[in-house]
Order: sequence, then C-alpha cells, then structure tokens
Amino acid sequence: MSTPWQRYAEEHARTVDTMATVLMFASFLLGSEITMSTESRPNAVGLTIALAAVGCGALLWQRTRPRTVVAVSAAATAAAAGLGQLPTPLLLGGLMLALYRLAVDTDRPTARRFYFASLALVVTTAVVLAPPGVPWPLETISPAAWLLLPVVAGNAVRLQGAYLEAVHARAEYAERSREEEARHRVAEERMRIARELHDVVAHHLALANAQAGTAAHLSRTHPDQVHRILGELAGTTASALRELKATVGLLRQTGDPDLPLAPSPGLDRLAELTEAFGSAGLTVHVRVEGAPRPLTAGVDLTAYRIVQEALTNVTKHAAAEAAHVRIGWAQDSLTLTVTDDGTATAPPAPAPGRGFGLIGMRERAQSVGGAFAAGHRDGGGYEVTTRLPLYPGATEPEEQGTP
Repeated sequence: MSTPWQRYAEEHARTVDTMATVLMFASFLLGSEITMSTESRPNAVGLTIALAAVGCGALLWQRTRPRTVVAVSAAATAAAAGLGQLPTPLLLGGLMLALYRLAVDTDRPTARRFYFASLALVVTTAVVLAPPGVPWPLETISPAAWLLLPVVAGNAVRLQGAYLEAVHARAEYAERSREEEARHRVAEERMRIARELHDVVAHHLALANAQAGTAAHLSRTHPDQVHRILGELAGTTASALRELKATVGLLRQTGDPDLPLAPSPGLDRLAELTEAFGSAGLTVHVRVEGAPRPLTAGVDLTAYRIVQEALTNVTKHAAAEAAHVRIGWAQDSLTLTVTDDGTATAPPAPAPGRGFGLIGMRERAQSVGGAFAAGHRDGGGYEVTTRLPLYPGATEPEEQGTP
C-alpha cells in the first residue's frame, strides 16, 4: 500500500519535479562554495550559476528523458569540478537524482553504464583540471561512493516495484482461475441436475402416459384389469414425485435439515423398473451374463439411468411389444445393451446423437469414463450399448456408430 507522500508524488509529479529542481539548484550553488584548494580561484559566479541552471534545470525532464538528463547533469557537474569546486554531495545532488530516476525507469545494465560514464567524466575532470591541494580520495573515492548510492537505491525500488507487480499479477491470475473453476463446477452441477430431472420426468411421464393409455384401451374389453393398472399408475406418479423431490433437493444449501437422504437408484432396482414398463404394455426381458461385481455409487446410478432412459425411448418412440436388456459383467467393465423388436408400427426412432435422451445417456457414460453408442439394428429395431468401467479412473475410448 502506498504512503500519502507516494500518492501525492504520483498525482502531482510536475510539482514534485519542480521542487526537486529548485532544491538541487540551491544545493549546487551551496556546494560550489566548498573548496580545499590553497590557491585563489578565479571569479566564476556567473558561470557556476549557469552550470547549476543547466544541470539542475534538466531535472524537469527526468521522467520522460532520463538518459539525456543524466548526460546533461554529468557534464554540468564535471564542468563545475573543473573550475576547482569540490565534488561533494551538495554539488553532486542533481546528478545523483538523475541517476536515481534512470535506475528506476530503466534496467540495471543501462544504469551501470551511465554510472561509470558519469563517474569517469566527473573524476577525470576533477583530477586533471582542478587546482592542486585537494586530497585525491575526495576527488575519486568520494564521488564514486555518492554516485553509486542512488543507482543502488533506484535498482532496489525498481525491483521492488517489479516484485509487487508480479505478486499482483499472480493474485489476479489465481482469482480468475478460482472464478473459472467455480463457474465450471456450477455448470457441471447444473448439467448433472438437468440430466437427473430429464430422466425422472421423461421416464415417469412416458410410463404414466402408457399406463393411462392401456387403461383406457382395456376399460371396455377387460374392465377387471383397469383397477390394477390404475393402481400401478398411482404408484408411478408417487415414485415420480419422490424422485423429483430428491433431485430438486440437490439445489438446496449444504446442511439443510430437509435435504433428502434416500439412496440413489441402482441396478438392484432393475426388476422394479422392468415391472413398471410391463404394466404399460412393454415386455422387458433381462439377461445377465457373467458374475456380478461391486459397483461404485456413480457407476451404479449411471447404469440404472441409462437403462431407464433407453426403455423410456422404446415406449415413447418405438411402440415395440418387447425390449431386451443384456447386462454383461467382465473383469473390469460392465456392458449394458438395450434393444427392441421394432415390430410395431411407429414413427422412426431419432437419429443417433439427437434428442436430449441420447445426449444425456452419452454424457452420463462419459462422466464415469465409459463409452456409448446407439443406432438402428440391421434386422430392425433400435439398439443402445454402453460400456462402463468398474473401477474409479478406468476409461474407455468412445465408440462411434452402431456397435
């Protein structure tokens, strides 16, 4: 966080530069009166004032042309040293400020080059042209130390600013990454809930519609069966309400005491599912191959929903008399195949990849690392095949076309 002085300097840069120029001009004139030479110096007041005006006046452009300002200040300071004026910090003040600004605004090699060039110019002029009687350390070591100080300070300020900018950039990147990750998770959760809602609503509505249609058809010819079908219809709607309530409960906040705790459906409820379709006039034959193996909750729910949606599509689109569900257990995968006989007259099934049902089944399979394929059978009817991994992390390449 910047200090009040730093904020003032940033907001009133021209005022600050003007004040610094006036201060360095006074310092230059004061430093020009300091000498250790025993010889009398020529009267050079006018020339000294001119050198101070040129060397310090150039500081007004130190933010826009730092290299030119250093060169002008170094030349003016060297000329003053050549007149016999001792290169003290007072005399070197303008050059020191110019070197500091150069170190802040440029890179380290540039600041180093201008430092050595300015030092060589000032020291050489002071040693060669200055009158005798001045100890050589004051004309060599002292200027070297004083001119090095602003260069080191300027580099430190520049590096600190670069570090703060890097920290700020990393913080902004981390914040953007967190926001993107949050949006991605929200989108995934919305997609998952949308799939659940689609499967629940589409399945139960299609089943209820089929049961109601069957009851209406049998009301005249077999009135004794209507009561049983209507009872199953009530059970279908009640099940739809329960599953819909459980799915909508996913939208509640964590820790809601009313959050439903009922387990998600799995293949253990497959018999109940096929029986419900049987009451709607669709005979479902289930065949199991291989020894059943434990399933994770995600794979178990995915397998159930895919079979449910596939049978729902048969009821809605194929109007077939029978459907076949094959469950194939392997060492590391589960294969589900749902087919219909396609003997009844009905509108053609939708093309693979179209409709929310097929899209939802494909997304469900891919979400657990599985593969999905659907298409018309050569002998008539429609076939949906899904292969799911039995272990977390196992993935299968996605199949294309009809298996």
